[in-house]
This record gives sequence, structure tokens and C-alpha cells, in this order.
Amino acid sequence: MASLTSTHAKRAALIALVIAVVAGAVWYFTRAEPVAVVVAPATAGRVETTVANTRAGSVAACRRSKLAPPLGGRIDKLTVREGDRVKKGQLLIELWNDDLVARERVAAEQLQTARARQREACALADIAVRAAARSRQLRAQGFVSEDAVDRAVSEAEAKQAGCASAATQVQEAEARIRASKADTARTVVRAPFDGIVAEVNGEVGEFLTPSPPGIPTLPAIDLIDDSCLYVSAPIDEVDAAQLEVGMPGRITLDAYRGKHFTGKVRRIAPYVLALEKQARTVEVEVEFDDPGDARHLLVGYSADIEVVVAGRDDVLRVPTTAIQPGSRVLVLGAGGVLEERTVETGLSNWEYTEVRAGLSRGEQVVTSLERAGVKAGARARAEAAAGHAGR
Repeated sequence: MASLTSTHAKRAALIALVIAVVAGAVWYFTRAEPVAVVVAPATAGRVETTVANTRAGSVAACRRSKLAPPLGGRIDKLTVREGDRVKKGQLLIELWNDDLVARERVAAEQLQTARARQREACALADIAVRAAARSRQLRAQGFVSEDAVDRAVSEAEAKQAGCASAATQVQEAEARIRASKADTARTVVRAPFDGIVAEVNGEVGEFLTPSPPGIPTLPAIDLIDDSCLYVSAPIDEVDAAQLEVGMPGRITLDAYRGKHFTGKVRRIAPYVLALEKQARTVEVEVEFDDPGDARHLLVGYSADIEVVVAGRDDVLRVPTTAIQPGSRVLVLGAGGVLEERTVETGLSNWEYTEVRAGLSRGEQVVTSLERAGVKAGARARAEAAAGHAGR
């Protein structure tokens, strides 16, 4: 009887063992695979709060002039082409002005005539003054009458008045020349500064017409001073309130991908632009720290700016992509299970966020939060960090 009981006990133990093995096998082969996640360590480094433009900005020149003669007329000389470099004072365009040049020559001849008359009148005045002086001497000696002295003095005064009148005529002739030269100058366009010709509208023989009031027309010459460049870009009105002139910034250009240029804020527009509904911006200008960096840039290049509002060095930071709403992060623990933490954050930008409390240096935070199955309590395995080694 005891033997039978022992046999039943062994059989029950064997069945239990088989069930446990089968259950273990079923669990093993049906268990969920760990979720693959991208992680990055919490490291020490610099974190900045920055403000960036809302729409693409562009490279602009400190000086740019759209030039045209104030008078209408036919183009007689066109000395430059697009892309030419010019010096200050260099002739760019000249309208037909033979009539004005001839009038200027007439005025010059009239000036010479007026000066000759002045010399003649003043010489006669000198003679008359000396004659009056001699008459006074002779009257004192009793050789001439008082009436003769009066006539000599009156003639001297008349001659002096004639000399003064001739001098006035010279001044009038000089003013006439200046007026003639001003009229001629209105048909000539010269470079107001060294620069590069960006645009030419017109050809020799064509007629240029001045812009009527309120109706802009194309400039004859568009001249750019490319020795001084800056970037102008729109900043959201909310972000612009944080900015001050002189703040450091970074400039990036589509034409030079991967390269940053340092600069500083040179101007913040004192008004808000509302070009689109619900898009109110302030125009902000950032100049290059090193003018040599901008030497080969072209005016009109598409550019972006990032102004540094505040920054801290050697603080604990994590990629901003690891931060969830409510300042929560997922930490991959040593056991391969994701743990949710609430952290205290500080400065932040699109790349890094400062962590003041809630994490320790070296802990792995998940940056691939968009993947399915990534949640607190899930089993996970780490993939290589996506370029977030502590810089």
C-alpha cells in the first residue's frame, strides 16, 4: 500500500514538472521581444537658450543704392555691365546732354567777359581815385577850383561803383556756370561708393524716364557695397522681446551647409511686421564678427540666424528629443526595463536641455520616443546613440 502511494506521488511530481517545463517553454517562445530604443547618456557640457528666425532671412549689404538720373533722356554713354567692380566717383551712365554742355560753355565765356569788364572798370576807378586825390592837392595850392575837385571826386565814386557792379556781374556769371554744371550733372550718374554693379536697366540709345510720383520704376544702376554684409531675418514678436543689440549669434547659409559664422546683433527693428495673418515678426540684423568671413558671400544668399539669449557651461544635459511633456524622460535601467522620471529642467534649445535634478551623469535616456512600445515598464535594448556624445 505504501509502495502504491509512493508511485502516485512520483507520478504527480513528474506531471507537475512536465507542466512547468511546457509552461516555461510556452512563455519563452511567446514572450515579447525587447523594444529597440536609441539612447543617449546624460553628459556635462554647454547649454544655450537661443532664438531663431521664423522664415528664411537673406544676406544684405550695409550700403546699396538704386541709381538713376533725375532727368529723363536718351542714354549716350553706358560704361559698366552687371558684375563690374567700380570705384567711388567713376562714371556709370550719361544721358545725351550736348545742349547743356554748350550752355555751360556759353556761361564760361560770359564769365570771362565779365571778368574782363571788371578789370577794365576797376582800372578806370583806380585812375579816377588818383585824379581826385591830385585835384585835392591842387585845390590846396589854389590851382583848381572847388567845383573841379567835386567833379573829380564824383567821377571817382562813379568809377568805383562801376567796379563794384562789374564784380557783381562776375559773381552772377559764376553762379550761372554753377547752375549750368548742376543741370549737366543731372544727366550723369557716378558711383557714390566702391562696389559691384548688380543690375543694369537700359542700353545706349534707349530713353530713360524718371519715376512719376508714387509709381516706382526700375533703377538704371543697382550698386552694392559688398565690403560690409549682414544677415536680416524675421524673428517672432514674442521671441524678439528677449533680444538686445550686441547679443552673440550664429549665422548659417544654405550655400555653406555645415558651416557656422559667428556674429552679433546690430539692429532690432523698432516696429512689428504683419505680412501674414497670425504671423507678426520683428526684423533683426546680425553682422559678421569677422568681415573676412563674408568676403566671398553674395548679397541675396538665403540665411538663418540663431541669437544666444543665455548660456551655461559644464551643466548636466540631455538631448531635447528625450524630454516629454511635463519634463518627463524614460531611463533605460541596468535590468533592461524603461523607467519614467520627472526631471527639473533649465536652459533649453532644439539640441540640448539642461537637467538640474532627477538624473545622474551617465544615465541613459531614450531619444526614440516615437517608436511603438516605448513606454514605462517595457523591456528594451539599446541601440547606438545618434551622435550625442558629450560635446
